[in-house]
Amino acid sequence: MVVTFDQLAEVLVTTLIFVVIGLVFFAISFFILDKTMPYSVHKEIEEDQNTALGLIIGSMMLGIAIIIAAAIHG
Repeated sequence: MVVTFDQLAEVLVTTLIFVVIGLVFFAISFFILDKTMPYSVHKEIEEDQNTALGLIIGSMMLGIAIIIAAAIHG
């Protein structure tokens, strides 16, 4: 199977568009998560070394990423 540059360029542009859309939605969801918490997530994880909160936030981010990927994939 031979792939032409036009076919490859179309796929790459589409992929980049979906990557940007996914990252924007991911950033928005993390911003909302950060603003709805009654405490500073940054302070709790980095300064206070709250490992449990780090695991919870990491799990939430993974879940959001899976939802965004499923929505983009269709």
